[in-house]
Order: sequence, then structure tokens, then C-alpha cells
Amino acid sequence: MSKILNRRGVLLGLAGLPLAAGCSQVMNLGDTLNLDYTTTGAIRPSISVDPNITDPEKMYAAISEGPYSLPAVPYQKVPAKYRRQIVPDRTGEAPGTIVVDTKEHLLYLTQPGGDAIRYGVGIGKAGFEWSGRAGIQYKKKWPVWTPPAEMIARRPELVKYTNGQEGGPTNPLGARALYIFKDGQDTLYRVHGSPEWWSIGQSMSSGCVRLINQDIIDLYERVPAGAPIVVI
Repeated sequence: MSKILNRRGVLLGLAGLPLAAGCSQVMNLGDTLNLDYTTTGAIRPSISVDPNITDPEKMYAAISEGPYSLPAVPYQKVPAKYRRQIVPDRTGEAPGTIVVDTKEHLLYLTQPGGDAIRYGVGIGKAGFEWSGRAGIQYKKKWPVWTPPAEMIARRPELVKYTNGQEGGPTNPLGARALYIFKDGQDTLYRVHGSPEWWSIGQSMSSGCVRLINQDIIDLYERVPAGAPIVVI
């Protein structure tokens, strides 16, 4: 019992960490909580055995949605660690919490009963990391992407998107986006999809947390607006 309380105390102590677009100290959730990065050998009955989680052929199949189509992901080329799966929850967070381990490039959605759904993610490159506690203010399907002024200054070719790039399969925000707010303020960071499935497990974005499009669609359906998020 004391070990569980100590783990929870560690995360609660992170509540004061600020979200920052610049350099920040990134803690390793795995080291802090001794997370088990292996999948469960036998799924416990605390979460339904969903074939859309346990069958990679279904998880990463092609998707058609209105005028948009997403190609199938060659999941064999994605390291097994980063494919969607059910694992024991070692975060100590309440069910329904998103927990992002930036060091391991993994996102956990905690479930009732002691399990979590785990997804591989890509994160911000050096100089764009962020961490802290916040909430998902709202979420969007096929979101419009508007690059911030600082990004346009670094990449002038993006000036054509000053008023936004329409949603679609090639949009950098992918098929879905979850908008992260802290204390009622937009952090400008998102949890979103990406057409670049090969970038999962890498640090190369401008600070956002990105998933394979098929994974962000799955996460979007499971996470309501107002859900808490912890990024470490």
C-alpha cells in the first residue's frame, strides 16, 4: 500500500510543473514509477477484449470517413512497443486520465480495474519539450491547422497557411486533435494524429504529442472533453 501511495505522491507533486514551449527538464515516467513496458500476457477482465486494440490488422486497416480516406498502416514496420495495446496501469492516476511518458514515447489512457490502453507517440524535438498537468478543453475531427507566427518565421513557406490549412489526410494535425488547456488558457499544444506513421517513437515535432491517425481516432472516441492529462 505504501508503495502505491508513494507512486501517487510523486505524480501529485508534479502538479506545479508549468507547461513551457521552450526547454524544460523532462522526467522519465518509467524510471519514476517503474513502469512495465511489456504487454499483458493474459488480458484481465477489468477491460473488455476489444479486437480493435488486440488485432493489428483491424487496428491499422484503411479508413474511409466521408470525403476522407486514410491508407492502411504497415504495422509490421512499427516497433511492437509503439503499437496500440492493453497493459497493466502503473501510473497511479485515476481512470480516464491521459498520461504521456515523453522519454519512452508512450501515451497511456488509464482504465477502471487496473489496466491502461497504451499508444506510441512522437513528441517535441529538443527545445520544444513541455511537461505538466492540464486538461483536454475540447476536441475536433479533421481539424484545421494554423501554424503559429513563430513557426512561420522559421519556415516562411508556411505563410500560405496563415489563415489555416483545411483538414484532411495530409494535414499535420491528422484525423483528430485534442486541445490542451491549463488554468483556462490555451497552451497551443495538442494531442493529434499524423500521416507520418514512421515518425512515432521520435522527437521531431514543435512540441505537440502526435499519434498514428488510426490511434488518434481510437483515443478520440474514448476521451471526453475535460479529461485530465499529465505529461512527464
